[in-house]
Amino acid sequence: MGEKVVAGTFDLSERNRYRSKLRECLAGLRRLLDEERFDRPKNLMGVEIELNLAGPDGMPRMMNAQVLERIASRDFQTELGMFNLEVNIAPHRLGGRVLDRLAEELRTGLAYAHRKANEVNAGIVMIGILPTLGHHDLVHGNLSDVDRYVLLNDQIVAARGEEFTLDITGVERLTCTSTSIAPEAACTSVQLHLQVTPGRFADVWNAAQCVAAAQIAVGANAPFLFGRELWRESRPPLFLQSTDTRPPELQAQGVRPRTWFGERWISDAYELFEENLRYFPALLPLMDDEDPLEVLDDGRVPSLAELVLHNGTVYRWNRPVYGIADGVPHLRVENRVLPAGPTVTDVIANAAFYYGLVRALAEETRPVWTRLPFEAAADNFDTACRHGIEARLKWPRRGRYGGIVEVPAVSLVRDELLPLAAAGLDAWGVEPADRDFYLGVIEERCRRRVNGASWQAATYHQALETGLEREAALAATTRRYAELMHSGDPVHTWPVGLPEPAVLS
Repeated sequence: MGEKVVAGTFDLSERNRYRSKLRECLAGLRRLLDEERFDRPKNLMGVEIELNLAGPDGMPRMMNAQVLERIASRDFQTELGMFNLEVNIAPHRLGGRVLDRLAEELRTGLAYAHRKANEVNAGIVMIGILPTLGHHDLVHGNLSDVDRYVLLNDQIVAARGEEFTLDITGVERLTCTSTSIAPEAACTSVQLHLQVTPGRFADVWNAAQCVAAAQIAVGANAPFLFGRELWRESRPPLFLQSTDTRPPELQAQGVRPRTWFGERWISDAYELFEENLRYFPALLPLMDDEDPLEVLDDGRVPSLAELVLHNGTVYRWNRPVYGIADGVPHLRVENRVLPAGPTVTDVIANAAFYYGLVRALAEETRPVWTRLPFEAAADNFDTACRHGIEARLKWPRRGRYGGIVEVPAVSLVRDELLPLAAAGLDAWGVEPADRDFYLGVIEERCRRRVNGASWQAATYHQALETGLEREAALAATTRRYAELMHSGDPVHTWPVGLPEPAVLS
């Protein structure tokens, strides 16, 4: 959604023309695939991280415009809420010391942004959902003052035709309503991009769908919303409900939500783009003058701008992406599963686990997705979001008898997935010392049964036991989290609880 758009309204004929233009774009994509015009393998990966702004008191600060003005770097951009930023890391080639280089770039960039935010009494907090956000913070007036966000909000609200209802039951239950998509801004995530050839796309996407639950189990970091303890990873249900264009009647009819895990394994990238057109009406029917088929006839590469924009308004957890670099089209799988944080080391460990695992699984002679029903993968994702590091997941049984077994996520990760991830990183040519260090972070989380969500919840409950009220306990947990986040040690090493107050002699 990086397009520059101008807020406005659309008449009926514009939507019809846009639908026709989308079909032309889809036909253009089909031709590009058939003519094998896509980039050759480059092993390129990229990272985007959404961030929160909070004050020294742990409360959200609605001032991303002021902070961005001070940062003055194209690497940092606005996000949906005025308390959000996004940092984008330039694409890197997978191999060698790439993990350590990424970690160093992120540490340098975030430290600089944090210093600049400090100038206006704010700071950077890298977390799935800021625990101190209140319902009153996530209102239309706190959306970033950017036309594309205003327009997107207006179109989703118009499509729904009534208030959004949030109803999430976890450890506690949250029920409330919203007149805008602002609650979605609470979800801050890490997006991992992997450029793939068309011939490998389906295998990589299917592999990414298989491992999404394991990613969440070890990486959950969003247990609180609006003062309630919900799922260990509350972003997916919040994202689904806060952007849901379907009133209850359409939900009852089985109409698909725009925030979507999917419903089947695929055999071709084209299928996902085609599904996005077939199932989801356009939210932003904005057109340019390009005729994609004419551009192809001239031997040039079409931008497929309408298809790209529409694709960005369908929120798959593993999203297909069409892009152009140096005049050559390419495809990417965008993995949107993970929450932000807790630390740079944790983020890079999560990335190492993902990139290694999808490489290994995509190259297996008998792929996991031929042995795991898609419904089981979708159920696993839901289960991991609810229970985090304590989840039990369904997985194909090893050995001659086959079948599906249910195993603790930590056992699955330690016994089966981490060795695969290590083999995948070897196949990418990643430095063995970096491989062992970052996958060792995942192993230690499993051994200690600790991730960001479990630390937040344990620290919050200890704060309550000391006599703090709910809001004070959440604020204290947030302040302690931010302190440890900036110290940089991975979350499995963090002491649970608040620091003891200094005793004055």
